Amino acid sequence: MHYWLMKSEPDAFSIDDLARVRTEPWTGVRNYQARNFMRDGMRPGDGVLFYHSSCAEPGVVGIAEVASEAYPDPTQFDRKSDYFDPASTTENPRWMLVDVAFKRKLKRTITLTELKELPKLDEFSLLRRGNRLSVLPVTKPQWDCILSLETR
Repeated sequence: MHYWLMKSEPDAFSIDDLARVRTEPWTGVRNYQARNFMRDGMRPGDGVLFYHSSCAEPGVVGIAEVASEAYPDPTQFDRKSDYFDPASTTENPRWMLVDVAFKRKLKRTITLTELKELPKLDEFSLLRRGNRLSVLPVTKPQWDCILSLETR
């Protein structure tokens, strides 16, 4: 089993939205490294830290899991989509996604500020300067450390 962090802006798609729909295709990723994490690394059952970004209090707000193998993101073929990619074809799709399933909301938001204060997370890719990826790997010790903050 692997662990991941997936970012979403709460005004676009929040943990409450995922709780309501239960499972959602993670569309619109247009970064090759993030795509590769989904395509090559994610497997059904992998753990996901759901992270709210670009908001007043960014942080980990819930737990989800990878619910499918990677498959082509249909938004890349939709001319009306903000994520349309004219260079992508159904025979050779550029962009992949996985379905993400809701597990639970955290009892509280574990804020970015809190994460930055923990020496155990010094190597956590989310905290690296300039890192803007929306899909990131998380080690098991990082996963455990982050979730231990929930009851603080």
